[in-house]
Amino acid sequence: MAFVGTGDLDRSHRFYGGVLGLTRTEASSFANAYDANGTELRVTRVDEPARAPYTALGWRVDDIDAAVASLAARGVRFRRYGGLQQDETGIWTAPSGSRIAWFEDPEANVLSVQQPPAGEGGS
Repeated sequence: MAFVGTGDLDRSHRFYGGVLGLTRTEASSFANAYDANGTELRVTRVDEPARAPYTALGWRVDDIDAAVASLAARGVRFRRYGGLQQDETGIWTAPSGSRIAWFEDPEANVLSVQQPPAGEGGS
C-alpha cells in the first residue's frame, strides 16, 4: 500500500482517476483508494499537504516513450532537472540504462515513470 496526501480529494481524483487512469476502488470524505497495477494507492485528505522533495510515487512501464506521449496528451508536463541530460520529452537515461521521466500531481508531489534496461522486464 502506498500513500500520498492531498488538500482536495476531488481535484486529486481528476488527476489520479482521470489523467493517470487509475481505477478508484474506494471513496470517502477521508481518502480515495486506487488500484495502481496491483498496489493499493491511498490519496488521503490532509489539512496541509507536505510536498516531498523527492519522487513520492513511480511506475515501471514497458514503453516509456508511449507512456510519456500518452500522459503529455492528457496535459501532464514533465519536469526538467539541471545537470541531467533529458531528451526533448523529458526522459533521462541513467547510467544503468533505465529511462526515467518525472512529473507532478496536483499537490506538487513528484511522480515518475521508469522503463528498466533491456532484459530487466517492465510493469
